[in-house]
Amino acid sequence: MKLVSNAFADKAAIPRRFTCDGENLSPPLQWSGAPAGTQSFVLLCDDPDAPAGTWHHWAVYDLPPVLTELADGAAQNMKMKQAVNDFRKVGYGGPCPPQGHGPHHYHFRLLALSTDHLPAKAGASCRDIEREARQHAIAEAILVGSYER
Repeated sequence: MKLVSNAFADKAAIPRRFTCDGENLSPPLQWSGAPAGTQSFVLLCDDPDAPAGTWHHWAVYDLPPVLTELADGAAQNMKMKQAVNDFRKVGYGGPCPPQGHGPHHYHFRLLALSTDHLPAKAGASCRDIEREARQHAIAEAILVGSYER
């Protein structure tokens, strides 16, 4: 499975408009090569370089298996099932590393799942969604972008 963005290449800088210093929009993402048996997708974004440990920026779940992309700003669609991020908000929170902390690496991870629905409670966190999704994951694709302030 492959995950890409037409806004930034793997291991390249994430454009400012997709960060807290810009419009804080979720970036456009496209994927291909989902294995047979995929019944849904989960998309996660986290920053393992955060000073206090991994910071979870986004989790979208129960994405239908026919979907192959999310447009830029897709997180603003409140009809999508999205978890509470570590900014304590539902949806996407763009890269926002501490000033002068050096480059942070943002891992966008797409998981293909063997179930069409995650039994998430209202107010589920990104960690909750990832924990549940990992039990059903049959494939994973990763795209890494960087950002520093």
